[in-house]
Amino acid sequence: MNKKQHQVKLDDEQISELREIFRSFDRNNDGTLTQLELNSLLRSLGLKPSAEQLEGFIQRADTNNNGLIEFSEFVALVAPELLPAKSPYTEEQLRQLFRMFDRDGNGFITAAELAHSMAKLGHALTAEELTGMIKEADMDGDGMISFQEFAQAITSAAFDNSWV
Repeated sequence: MNKKQHQVKLDDEQISELREIFRSFDRNNDGTLTQLELNSLLRSLGLKPSAEQLEGFIQRADTNNNGLIEFSEFVALVAPELLPAKSPYTEEQLRQLFRMFDRDGNGFITAAELAHSMAKLGHALTAEELTGMIKEADMDGDGMISFQEFAQAITSAAFDNSWV
């Protein structure tokens, strides 16, 4: 996995919820979870890890190797599971797909390029559909879709599979 996939961001509300959960299982309020406390927490979430799985969780999460799980380590462990935007595509796959649409190779997909590519794929678009797709993906309002916007659109459910 590349580093980008590890730099996941949760919103403040999710962080607060995790902090609450963490605190409620940190029995002695020392800011860390023991193996026993982590096991209780995981069970409360409906998980039933075996002793080996629990040990694996701790080894993966315990980045400072003190045998305890600090809040930041806990967040790093569970954040990937809480984020819906995990792309089913690798960045390279997204770039290849982007290049198919970016016919002139200038780093942007215009409405004309999108219409042409969709028609070639057998999905001719009405002007309304085309405008809607561009509007949906075009975050900065320049009328074109950059790779960043394209990747976001492909991985977000907002597109309702209209791209793939």
